[in-house]
Amino acid sequence: MEEGKGDIIKLKRDRNSLLNISTRVPPEILGYIFVLVLVRENPWNFGRLQKGCYNFLLVCHHWFKVASRTPELWSFWGNTLQDWKKRHHHWAGAVPLDLVLDEYQCDPGTSFDGPLRDTVRSRVMQDTIRRVHLASNGGDTMDSVILSLTPDDEGGHNENIESIAWQNQAFPAVDVSNFFARSWLSKLRLLELFGNFRISSWDHLASRTTLLTTLSLEVGPSPSSATLTANRLFSILTSNPNLQELTLSGAALPDDADGSASKVQLRDLEILSLEGEFLSVFGLLSHLVLPAAMDEMYLSVFNPTVEDVSQTLGPYMRDYFRHNSRFQDRLGVYSSSTSTSATVLVGVSHTQTTTPIRDVPRVSLVVEVDLPHPDLLDQLFINLIALLPLEHVGSFDGGPQAKLSEELFFMMPKIETLSISDVKLSEGFLQPNPGGPYADMKLFPSLRLLRLEDVLFLNNGDWGRLTAYLVHQTSDSQAISLEVVGDFVHICPEVVDKIEDLVEKVTYVPEFRDGRMSGDVLVPDATNFD
Repeated sequence: MEEGKGDIIKLKRDRNSLLNISTRVPPEILGYIFVLVLVRENPWNFGRLQKGCYNFLLVCHHWFKVASRTPELWSFWGNTLQDWKKRHHHWAGAVPLDLVLDEYQCDPGTSFDGPLRDTVRSRVMQDTIRRVHLASNGGDTMDSVILSLTPDDEGGHNENIESIAWQNQAFPAVDVSNFFARSWLSKLRLLELFGNFRISSWDHLASRTTLLTTLSLEVGPSPSSATLTANRLFSILTSNPNLQELTLSGAALPDDADGSASKVQLRDLEILSLEGEFLSVFGLLSHLVLPAAMDEMYLSVFNPTVEDVSQTLGPYMRDYFRHNSRFQDRLGVYSSSTSTSATVLVGVSHTQTTTPIRDVPRVSLVVEVDLPHPDLLDQLFINLIALLPLEHVGSFDGGPQAKLSEELFFMMPKIETLSISDVKLSEGFLQPNPGGPYADMKLFPSLRLLRLEDVLFLNNGDWGRLTAYLVHQTSDSQAISLEVVGDFVHICPEVVDKIEDLVEKVTYVPEFRDGRMSGDVLVPDATNFD
């Protein structure tokens, strides 16, 4: 048996060499397939290494040789310290390393020390680290890892790092000052800092980065950390003219954006997200020269006044919509409001859809107040809607319709799809005031689809207000479809008959709770109440 083992192994190799996967697939393609098995990227990590994920090494000698010569397979240790300890000693040479750590998933008893720490230090000296994505739950591990990643001097290490994404939502703040002071990040393309970090100077980012395409700074205030003022931010932006995505939260202060700072051109910017106090956001925004057409703009401002919205936000947004040619087509608008915030999302709309399609380009406007001020928020909400090029709105998706006046609705005559949530079928539902200037007109002359979600406080008599609206809307033989979605909705047969006679198509979409259909009306056919 011992003497026959060699022959058996040779026979197996000869047999495996005849398989299509070995004879017809080039080694480079086979290695790439192996990489896809292991590496599944997302913004914060590259996927967990599941048990047995390297079993393809055991299939045959040819697969083992291909895998051994595919460096990408050995560039990822896993997401936890447990994974790191198992794999850090494999192929520790010149292979670019993607260093990923999710501290939330680490075992409490596992520490970053000894051979593991020495291996990371060796990688820093060899300058073979490509990406560093870390998420901390407040332990000491992130501090220790960043300390190991920090060169002993400013000798040009960490030049090959292409991506840094660090997240720390716990206290105290993680000190990253020495890392940025001693690292040369000439190839860095993505930088994301989210949470509590301490950095003594932002000047290193301006002097040592030139290729950034994604910059996201959502850093909480720290007593010993340098403030990212507008001028410091402008230096970073000027050094990285090829930015495609920019996200800032509470980063810039208006003190430095008083007109003395020159404007910064961002010709390649596709996505812009700004969040902070109203004056800070617009103090910064007024100094950015944006492309005529971007894919996405997100503005979230705190504690604005009604005058801020009408006198500052209004003119800026109208000018933005006017110069972005893609907004000259039919628009989709999603709106919502709560006791502390009002949101308006604008995107491209396509007809014959139940809700506005959130497609590029799109603009999100969010205003928030510290304390509940219902009257103020209602006015802010209406003012935000009024900022839009209303004549182009083709679909509207929002909260209670009472938030908008009939004057605003009449300024959107092209609405074909109207979707309303938390609906209350009040008297005169979706009809103009009988004593007002629009008494003999329709609010939605182009409407083709009405979608009602979560109808409130219903009894059988309330449905008469819906049928009254449908009679009003279809009085000139206009075709309209109706869709009803929500919990515990029941429509009596008499109302069903009336609705079916008035509309072109009825769709009822019941929601389910605990595995049962909500409500007590059985609707096996989604296109007909019967």
